[in-house]
Amino acid sequence: MAEPVAPTPSDLSTGELVTQITRQVSTLVRDELALARIELTQKGKKAGVGAGLFGGAGVVALYGVGALLTAAIAALALVLPVWASALIVAAVLYVISGVVALLGKKNLSQATPPVPAEAVEGVKTDVHTIREHARR
Repeated sequence: MAEPVAPTPSDLSTGELVTQITRQVSTLVRDELALARIELTQKGKKAGVGAGLFGGAGVVALYGVGALLTAAIAALALVLPVWASALIVAAVLYVISGVVALLGKKNLSQATPPVPAEAVEGVKTDVHTIREHARR
């Protein structure tokens, strides 16, 4: 017995071709979304571990900063009273934090509004181009 031969695209009607391509595109989109979901899940897990490790490093670094500040106060206490040493170190820290806060405020003001202006313009251009080609 001869095996059934799959019909070639030229043997199929237009309706059958449309049905076939619709099914294939649907399957392709579903498979791509499943692949993206798996990839994002894997990357999310790695990002979570990385963020946790960064957090741990930050805590250890904070303890290190505390030790350095204590050492600075102790060094100043060799020539000044301890209270004056602590006051000087605190004042320096407040000046540094003020400068950093002003820099942060400047950067935040440059980042607002949080709208991707270039992307929005690109989409508007694309829509305009598609409309122009559709009218022709």
